[in-house]
Amino acid sequence: MSLLPPPGPARRLALMALVVCVLSVAAAVVAFAEGSFVGVVWILLAGISSNMAWFYVRKAKVQRAGTAG
Repeated sequence: MSLLPPPGPARRLALMALVVCVLSVAAAVVAFAEGSFVGVVWILLAGISSNMAWFYVRKAKVQRAGTAG
């Protein structure tokens, strides 16, 4: 069983949110390494985007279960 939803809008949105999450974590690491507290904003963005990714994955899973049964 795949963790990703089937191809469609929910899958694209989940993957985009996951990419934003990874990039914002990388930006936070760079910001903190340079001694800037702007990394806090990047951490908050990572939290929001990871929640969006989980939301779209669960939404697609519920829709798939609704159409299957």
